[in-house]
Amino acid sequence: MEVVSPEKETEFKSEVDEKGNLILKKKENIKRGGKSRSSGSQFELRVRKDLAEKGFVVDKWTNNVDLESESVIPAKRKFNPFNKVMTIGTGFPDFVCFQRRGDLFQVIGVEVKQNNTLSKVEKQKCKTYLEKGVFNEIWVASKDKEGRRVKVIYEDFVDKYKRWIEKNGE
Repeated sequence: MEVVSPEKETEFKSEVDEKGNLILKKKENIKRGGKSRSSGSQFELRVRKDLAEKGFVVDKWTNNVDLESESVIPAKRKFNPFNKVMTIGTGFPDFVCFQRRGDLFQVIGVEVKQNNTLSKVEKQKCKTYLEKGVFNEIWVASKDKEGRRVKVIYEDFVDKYKRWIEKNGE
């Protein structure tokens, strides 16, 4: 008679970072991260399509703000060693949109957030972009579910975070 013991699936996946430190990650968190990353990129595509339908010329923004020098710099590229892919579009905000208004152009930065909240660093970057005059407006795109349908909602950064801007000086 043979005793069969069911093999236990490991809960953790071990990885080694650049410094040589061992990192244990829960497998369920790895799955959750993959799902949220894919749903976030799908929502970005939905926002881009929606802005194009509204008459904007939309492009991926590949710059970022250095908060120490308060200057616009090229965003760092990210390399995924598993797929051997270099990710280019890692700038803040996600999109830059142009729309002709008579002889002038309206230039809008759009940051896509599913949860509708910006971090403190992101708020500082938005404030710097507006003070420097890089963008006329910055919109925060979020999603609103009505049953099974997803609707894209755009909120102006200045209107949404008016109290934060006043508190941190302008």
